[in-house]
Amino acid sequence: MAEGIRVRLRQRGPIPLDATLECAPGKVLALVGPSGSGKTTVLRAIAGLLRAGEGEIHSNGECWFDSRRGVDVETRRRRVGYVFQNYALFPHLSALHNVMEALLDRPVAEREQRARDVLARVRLAGLEGRVPAALSGGQQQRVAVARALAREPQVLLLDEPFSAVDRATRQRLYRELAELRRDLAMPVILVTHDLDEALMLADQLCVLHQGRTLQFGDPYAVMTRPDTVEVAQLVGLRNVFRAGVVGHDEARALTIIEWRGHRLEVRLQVAFAPGAQVTWVIPQGHIMLHRRDRPSRGERENPVSGPVIECLPLGENVALTVAVNGPDRPPLFLTVPAHVARRNGIATGVEIGLSLLADGIHLMPSDDTRTPAKPR
Repeated sequence: MAEGIRVRLRQRGPIPLDATLECAPGKVLALVGPSGSGKTTVLRAIAGLLRAGEGEIHSNGECWFDSRRGVDVETRRRRVGYVFQNYALFPHLSALHNVMEALLDRPVAEREQRARDVLARVRLAGLEGRVPAALSGGQQQRVAVARALAREPQVLLLDEPFSAVDRATRQRLYRELAELRRDLAMPVILVTHDLDEALMLADQLCVLHQGRTLQFGDPYAVMTRPDTVEVAQLVGLRNVFRAGVVGHDEARALTIIEWRGHRLEVRLQVAFAPGAQVTWVIPQGHIMLHRRDRPSRGERENPVSGPVIECLPLGENVALTVAVNGPDRPPLFLTVPAHVARRNGIATGVEIGLSLLADGIHLMPSDDTRTPAKPR
C-alpha cells in the first residue's frame, strides 16, 4: 500500500505484541478484542507514545519507526490526531483554547482561526467559549475530535471515543463520524469493544488477542466466516460445533457434513477433505424459525428440531436456547422478534423446528480445546 498507514509490531514484553495491520486513506479500521488484548498499546505505538521492541510503522511513505534501521520519529513530529477514551481536555480551558493547544507551533492569530474552523466543522460554532464542564459528553467528544484534526494529521486514532456517552448521543455521533469521514483524506483507526459499532463504522476489522493479530479483513466476513474457533468466540459467535466432512457436491456448490446424525448441506468449502473432522459455526441470522401455521419450501434446508430450554425476553426480541438431539449437548442459540415468538406460541418446553441455512454455515479447522462437546 503506497499511501495510508502500515504497522508491524513485535515484542515479548512487558506487553506482548505480534500485530500487523494497514489502513488506506479515507477508510476506517476497527481494532477489536477483549480488555488487555493490546488495542490501545497499538495506538500508542503509532502515536510514538510507546516504543515497540521491533517492527515498522510507515505513514504515507514516511517511516516513523523501523527498529532495524534505528528510526524512531518523536511524537511531536508524527502527524497523528489522537482522541483519548476520556477525551483528555484541559478542564480550565475553553473549547477554543483546548483546540489551540494542539497548534502551539503556529502564530497566535493563525491558531485561533484554525481552531474556530475545525470547531465549526464538528458543529460546535457558537460554543467556543465554554469550558468542558459546561459541555455535554457528546460536545466534549467533538472538541477532542476537533483538537485531533487541528494539525491536519496523516492518521486519526480514536480510542473508544463513544464509550463515555449515552446511547442516544452515541447514535448521533456515529452519524457525525460517518459524515466527517467522507471529507477526511486520512486513515482512521478506531478501538472499540462494541462489535455492532465496528460493523457499522469500519471498512476493515482487525481482531487482536494478547497482542496478536488473529484475523484482518472485511468486518462482515470476519464476523460470519472466522478463520479459527478463537476468532469466532472473540466476535461473539455462540453456535460453534463439531462435525465430520462427508464429501463435496461441486455441481451444486455444496459440502456435506454429518452432525449429530443430521446430514447438513453447507456452502462449498473444498479445503476440508472428506473424512476430516471440522469445527463449524453459524451466525444467528442464518437460522430460520419454522412457522407452525404456514410451512414454506425454505424449511427443507437443513431442518432440525428440539425443545426450547430457555426463552429470554430482550425488549422487542426474544433470545431462544434450543436443545437439538438431547439436553446434554451444546444447544443452538437464536434471537427472534417478540411478535414472532408470540405468534408461534414459543415458550420454554415447546418443540420448534429450525432451518440452518447452508450459505451461513462456515467450516474451520477442528479445535478440541475450544468446543465443549465430544465429536458426534
